[in-house]
Amino acid sequence: MNKFRRSLRRRSSSICSDETIDYKNMSLLRRFVSEQGKILSRRMNRLTSKQQRSVAIAIKRARILALLPFSNNEN
Repeated sequence: MNKFRRSLRRRSSSICSDETIDYKNMSLLRRFVSEQGKILSRRMNRLTSKQQRSVAIAIKRARILALLPFSNNEN
């Protein structure tokens, strides 16, 4: 039963080879941001450390340019 709970939390979204990590690619970046607007951890994203760093930089650039919100407080 513990294995079953663990698999529910894990997201199986990784970056395909044809997708480029760019601040303008909103459909890609939204997969790596939680509902609260936080950048998800590398374990949740199943990314390499190099990919995680470039995703984080792209998300931060998109936030500064107002393409992504800093926080999502829709309660």
